Amino acid sequence: MSVVIEDRRIPGPHGEIPLRLYTPDSAPPTVNLVWAHGGAFAVGDLDMPESDWVARQLADRGIRVVAVDYRLAPVPRSLAVQLEGQHGGDTGSHYPVASEEVTAVFSWAVHAFGGTWALGGASAGADLAAGATLRLRDAGGRLPAGLLLAYPIVHAELPPLTAELAHQAASLPGRSAFPPDTVLAMNLNYVRDPALLREPYAFPGGHDLTGLPPVFIVNSDADTLRASGQQFAAELALAGTDVTVVREKGTQHGHLNLPDDPAATRSIARMATWLLSPTLN
Repeated sequence: MSVVIEDRRIPGPHGEIPLRLYTPDSAPPTVNLVWAHGGAFAVGDLDMPESDWVARQLADRGIRVVAVDYRLAPVPRSLAVQLEGQHGGDTGSHYPVASEEVTAVFSWAVHAFGGTWALGGASAGADLAAGATLRLRDAGGRLPAGLLLAYPIVHAELPPLTAELAHQAASLPGRSAFPPDTVLAMNLNYVRDPALLREPYAFPGGHDLTGLPPVFIVNSDADTLRASGQQFAAELALAGTDVTVVREKGTQHGHLNLPDDPAATRSIARMATWLLSPTLN
């Protein structure tokens, strides 16, 4: 299936928001997705595989995708290893900017195209998608038909690791390890004000999750952030939400950024199957 790709800019609450629209050129899509890449809230763009490759793969399976180029927080020196040495100084946009932009794009897409829309993202982008869903719920707006989260970090502080996960984490190299202090530094960099760590739209984990749509979570395997995805799945289930959670064996955090890894393709297949399932349609 061929895909039509178009870059757009739409008005947003903090200025124009760049988007990339991926539209299958055959039959009209039965389901659509607004998608937010990850990058510790501070790096990433529409060209990274976690955005562009993921969107192309899903569109090739008949799903229209709107990828969001939300405004990023500054890149802190304390996270230089995890962010591949990038450091952007002290400029950038803190919470709630990215959260409000993802919410605005979802509402725009629903109005512009109609049909069934899911909302999702990877890592920090998954947190933005989950927070946007809480915003929409509380505002009485139209909710996504489903919430798709890839290896999410949705808690202000990393939940405790299980013994199994701690064993796997012990062998991770520095760039792939996200210990609790690194996670807290990343999240503080995003919100700037420590009091906002308790804000449910900033980090939905541990807050009221009632009334949410069905949720699909795909976690990486050897990934300390899996503790957040696993705990969030349990919290969703306790809130009465239809939740499916899977672990992609043999992967580390951010595996959707590795298109040549067969595990990334397996995750795409899982995600597409869920999006096209009767659960959402």
